[in-house]
Amino acid sequence: MLEQALRRLLACALFVVAAFAAPAALSAEVAQLKMERSDESVYLSAAVKFELPPVVEDALLKGIPMFFVAEADIYRDRWYWYDKRVTTATRTMRLAFQPLTRRWRLNVLAGAISVTGLRTSLSQNYDSLPEAMASIQRISRWRIADVAEIDADARHTIEFRFRLDLSQLPRPFQIGVAGQRDWTINVQESRQLLAEPIRDSTRDAAPEMAREVAKEALK
Repeated sequence: MLEQALRRLLACALFVVAAFAAPAALSAEVAQLKMERSDESVYLSAAVKFELPPVVEDALLKGIPMFFVAEADIYRDRWYWYDKRVTTATRTMRLAFQPLTRRWRLNVLAGAISVTGLRTSLSQNYDSLPEAMASIQRISRWRIADVAEIDADARHTIEFRFRLDLSQLPRPFQIGVAGQRDWTINVQESRQLLAEPIRDSTRDAAPEMAREVAKEALK
């Protein structure tokens, strides 16, 4: 009897430890990170992999827009001091469901939406949520700097961050979801990259929406 009681106690203890050891965020990863340059600009392409939580999808279907934020810092290595941050770029993506048309609208803008609003954003409509999420998770040739700001022949440290911005949710939602694991999508990656030249700008040109948003980034 005593041995069984000890086993049960040990099993309960292991369960509690496992519960508290659970990760604070859903599984997400940066599957691709690539830096390129043209004669004038530096571009970053990234692919982020994660599953959209059911609670987030349910909120979207109820008419609550979601905001995804991508941030990138470029650092130049310095042997004699801390690495120098060359520039910081931010992109905000607002996803909303339109009940009347049963379509999904994605607004993309340079910078933080709290500062710029949606006035400078460019929008695109999608027939399904998977299509819209694919566009959010794959960032193609995002303009993050002028080419004059980097050394074309040297590697630079790129710090890339991607998150679901809960601060843009309505106040009642912010209070209700604070600290909940299912609402936390957050990933970051740091890599040393060389800005590869874009050899065929016609064939590999970014979509028009991405190009126009990129131009706004450094205004």
